Amino acid sequence: MAWVLKMDEAIESGLVHDFDSSLSGIGQELGSGAYSMSDVLALPIFKQEDSNLPLENETKHPPFQYVLYAATSPAVKLHDETLTYLNQGQSYEVRMLDNRKIGDLPEISAKMVKSIARVVFHDRRLQYTEHQQLEGWKWNRPGDRLLDLDIPMSVGIIDPRTNPAQLNTIEFLWDPAKRTSAFIQVHCISTEFTPRKHGGEKGVPFRIQIDTFKQNETGEYTDHLHSASSQIKVFKPKGADRKQKTDREKMEKRTAQEKEKYQPSYETTILTECSPWPDNAYVNSSPTTPAFTSGQISTYSVPDSNSSSPNHQGEGTPQFVVEQLCQTATIQEAQQWLHKKRFSTYARLFSNFSGSDLLKLTRDDLVQICGSADGIRLFNALKARSVRPRLTIYVCQESQHARSVSLLASSQDNENGEGDSRAIYVYHAIYLEELTAAELAKKIATIFGISPNQINQVYRQGPTGIHVLVSDQMVHNLQDESCFVISTVKAENTEGYHVILK
Repeated sequence: MAWVLKMDEAIESGLVHDFDSSLSGIGQELGSGAYSMSDVLALPIFKQEDSNLPLENETKHPPFQYVLYAATSPAVKLHDETLTYLNQGQSYEVRMLDNRKIGDLPEISAKMVKSIARVVFHDRRLQYTEHQQLEGWKWNRPGDRLLDLDIPMSVGIIDPRTNPAQLNTIEFLWDPAKRTSAFIQVHCISTEFTPRKHGGEKGVPFRIQIDTFKQNETGEYTDHLHSASSQIKVFKPKGADRKQKTDREKMEKRTAQEKEKYQPSYETTILTECSPWPDNAYVNSSPTTPAFTSGQISTYSVPDSNSSSPNHQGEGTPQFVVEQLCQTATIQEAQQWLHKKRFSTYARLFSNFSGSDLLKLTRDDLVQICGSADGIRLFNALKARSVRPRLTIYVCQESQHARSVSLLASSQDNENGEGDSRAIYVYHAIYLEELTAAELAKKIATIFGISPNQINQVYRQGPTGIHVLVSDQMVHNLQDESCFVISTVKAENTEGYHVILK
């Protein structure tokens, strides 16, 4: 029993000794000045917990938000950027929203900000050659712009401006505290910048980017606040609707498992934050920049035959306007026809349409593109049949008539005494609609290649060779398909002529 007690005492004394040694070791490692809370917080376990705490930067949100009212494509994969289809020349609303929290950017409260909207290339390859690409587009589309602002439909836009040297940008001021909507029109289509243009090529994507600035100390809008952009593709009128429908039908044919790999289609497109466009480093509000006017309408112009454009060299300017559009009409002739028929407002919408393209459009297509009234009017003009003129007369120049008579007389004096059927009188047809003397003079001048201003009076030779002044009433009473020989007499004291109908 005594032996057992001694063993217990020995074990107890050993444990006490080991415990004392452990305490003394801790004291030696830490010391009186080695302990600090920062060392403890630096341990890995505390670092992991600290990383899960919200960072101050993560709570920040953009000061503005831009919403494009056009649906996104359903055929975009989950991790890809959204893609939106637009119709060429159609007005689309971009809502400018103030996204600031209370206390954010107090320096712009009750003040205007400036936004610059632009259409740029999405592909890096085309961005490097943007200047050359835009110059080529400018030659092909003289007088047109890539991007326009529909001022009558826009809300809250102040002092809109455009620079003739920058066809793809517009700028304007707006008040973040008020409702603001900018209606934009994109006039370039994606297939205009493809290497080949034989039809069916895949168009290049564009980007719509909006950069917003506040005033600096000198009052210029150069201090960058926010930038956002979105990827788009632009089609000919109604083309975006057809493409959207095609993508939707393709997605409906996919299995439920395949559909999970694609984004849903949204009714609107939210522009995502991005870096400011590089040109914005030197953007300023120059007072010499021409301002938009609500009545501004771009007119279609045809470059002359001496144009240095690579796409127009050797092409002459047509000297006529097509009265009725035909299937073989070129794009240029179709544009002239639209202006002639008083559809100049829609000439830019159909700037890439040939005669066959326009004639393929249905009545419903034109109503949706141009509205009910103009759409029906354009459809009727395209499908109209030729209307018989109210009066048709035939005229021949006296000199040509005299030569024909001389030729006929000489042929009758040959040794056989037989006439020559080759001696003919060449007449020109004149079709009159208004049945006025002025219209008759104008048509005569056109046929014989002179200016209408050179014709002073038009006379008709009456009984005993008298000259009767042709009036509107006389033209109205002319017999249909009458024939006349025209002679000219030099007018006294003027450089013009009198025309006599014999």
